[in-house]
Amino acid sequence: MDAADQALVDLGEELRRCDYRFTTITPASHHVVNGRPATQASSLQRVFGWSRPFAADDLSGAMLELLDTAGALEEHEDGLRSAVRFSTLGEQLFVHSAFPTDAPDSVFFGPDTYRFARALKHAVDRSTAPMTLIDVGCGSGAGGLYAARLLASTTRCDLILADINPKAVRYSRINARLNEIDNVRTVLSDLFSQINDGGDFIVSNPPYLVDRAARTYRHGGGALGFDLSLRIVEEGLDRLYPGGRLLLYTGAPMIAGEDVFFETLRPRLDARCCRYTYEEIDPDVFGEELQVAPYDKVDRIAAVALTVDVE
Repeated sequence: MDAADQALVDLGEELRRCDYRFTTITPASHHVVNGRPATQASSLQRVFGWSRPFAADDLSGAMLELLDTAGALEEHEDGLRSAVRFSTLGEQLFVHSAFPTDAPDSVFFGPDTYRFARALKHAVDRSTAPMTLIDVGCGSGAGGLYAARLLASTTRCDLILADINPKAVRYSRINARLNEIDNVRTVLSDLFSQINDGGDFIVSNPPYLVDRAARTYRHGGGALGFDLSLRIVEEGLDRLYPGGRLLLYTGAPMIAGEDVFFETLRPRLDARCCRYTYEEIDPDVFGEELQVAPYDKVDRIAAVALTVDVE
């Protein structure tokens, strides 16, 4: 790690020593809360959770220096700002992009991350056999690192964290160190293109919307945003070792009561003669998208989990 990366690890460890915790909410809710003139949040939560402006004496000198060394201290007209946020997931702590996530290379963390983690709890096979775990489109690395922690008590896990976004690869590497997860390799890769390994357990929480700005963390491609999810399933199944499992957490547009994503995916799964389960986790996410094309003809967008097992 270079000095900037190590500074973010050290900053995260300092926040942990201060019992810092923060649950990251939707951007729409974040806008509402930050629109309020006052907040009861602690100074650390204001700086590293809510991404609010702050004065130099709001942080300890050590934290301010670490933020500066990390290249994440920004000066604005209304004060200083942190270019990163820190969020908690269970007992783990993750660095990711500050609010708002407008930049094309933003690394997102939010409600989908928490729902993905719940799906992982159900999908993890606590076998005692060593395994290779691949988190493709890993973002902050939260999914793979959370699953690795679940597996740590029963088996050795070699973890591969892959993303097409260099900033995501950087943050996932930092988060692995911050959460003391060993045997981790980070890869800059368009899905599996730069991954030479197969996997026993492949997981993914990819972008699944049509984003007009085509931001990497949000844009899923295709007419309704699920083309990337289809690619992950098809390419992922080709990479699974015998007896392996794939978990995809994604979004599915519903039109006239029909799950358009699953109806597109199902024939491809049936052709492979594999065992799978498909579950709707949340019936209504990103409702604000229904006001604009292409979702102005969609009834709702659901969060779903697909689990596929191969012989």
